Amino acid sequence: MKHDLILRVGVKLLLPFMLLFALYVQFHGDFGPGGGFQAGVIAAAMVILYAVIWGVPAARRVVPMGLVERMIPAGVLIYAGTGVMGLALGGNYLDYFVLLHDPAHGQEWGIFAVEAGVFVTVSGTMTAIFYTFAERER
Repeated sequence: MKHDLILRVGVKLLLPFMLLFALYVQFHGDFGPGGGFQAGVIAAAMVILYAVIWGVPAARRVVPMGLVERMIPAGVLIYAGTGVMGLALGGNYLDYFVLLHDPAHGQEWGIFAVEAGVFVTVSGTMTAIFYTFAERER
């Protein structure tokens, strides 16, 4: 696929919309179907599609393995940190009502923070799995 111009142009046009859709799924996950897991898989699929068209070395230059390896624990820390903030503010673990002055706003922001942590971890994990399998010897 090194010189397939139609695929390269088509994918270049498609990638921003894939990212936009991943962000839509992320931000509207508490109002309907979607959330951090689905958005993370869509974001990883964007990297995988890039790697299929331009090659894994090119994808690793755009999204390096070092970044991917840092994303996995960072998402877990975001998730766990949201729970610890609830404990620190006098509530239970992952009790979002105590996070802000208004319990409804605290619930909204707490769920968003947890879903953001899931997004970061899932996209990093799926990308790392792809890189691992794509680089293995035949």
